[in-house]
Amino acid sequence: MPPSASAHAVLPIRADNPLRGIGLVVAASLLFSVSDVTAKLAGQTMPVVEIAWVRYLIFVVITLTPALRHGIASLATRKPGQQVLRGVAVVTSALFFVMGLQRMPIADCAAINFVAPLFITVLSVPFLGEVVGPKRWAAVGAGLLGAVIAAQPGTSAFQVAAAFPILSALAWAIAIVLTRKLSASDRSGTTLAWSACSGFVVLTVLLPFVARLPTAQELALCVVIGVAASAGQSLVVMAYRHAPASLLAPFSYLQLIWSTVMGFVVFGAAPGPATILGATIIASSGIYAASQERKRAPRR
Repeated sequence: MPPSASAHAVLPIRADNPLRGIGLVVAASLLFSVSDVTAKLAGQTMPVVEIAWVRYLIFVVITLTPALRHGIASLATRKPGQQVLRGVAVVTSALFFVMGLQRMPIADCAAINFVAPLFITVLSVPFLGEVVGPKRWAAVGAGLLGAVIAAQPGTSAFQVAAAFPILSALAWAIAIVLTRKLSASDRSGTTLAWSACSGFVVLTVLLPFVARLPTAQELALCVVIGVAASAGQSLVVMAYRHAPASLLAPFSYLQLIWSTVMGFVVFGAAPGPATILGATIIASSGIYAASQERKRAPRR
């Protein structure tokens, strides 16, 4: 899955260290790909909700431990409704993505899912009041075209399952927009903890309808998913403390390469020409949009 939205929350100011920030984002993208590959393996025999429940259990432990160490007051929020909504959006994104992984090659699912930054641009206009110029709108249009090419509608290669990574990207975009709104009032640790707990509650409600006793191997896979995904999110938060988002954003697209390589090594699934072309267009449009953001930053 794409890097955590929590990276945009309020963080202590530090002197920029771009190389360290880039290294952390690259490492995070690798961990996210490990999580995705493991989720696809677990999804061959386990229900999606059960996989996500174990992952979120680990997520809750990792996020609540430091928060509780500083006292329960550190979890206080001025906007509990938005925090819960963000948590629901994040867990919804995760569920849709794993559902896509169950039915599609990893490279295809990851490529289509990377339209999330473009959805964020679209949603930032009505909900955040941001001004988007014609160049960034052109990047959005190009990215969406790339997603269409990767999904290959109207051909024999098209899968209805392509809707899952698109819905996952949309839910993720909603979570990012809410994160930006919450960053004015809540700390990143608070937002992470609320997201972990909200998602865990949702999954706990759903779990009795699908749960079964996992094997030791399945449980081990779920633990790997939880640790890799949580560690990746932590690295992203650290990365954005060392370098601006517009510099780091293009490096997150390395996840497309990791996912393609791991998908081929583990499952023998090589991406087709349409997937490669679509992923290239999506990544190029995202990198271009990030470069435009860097040009605007000094003026702001």
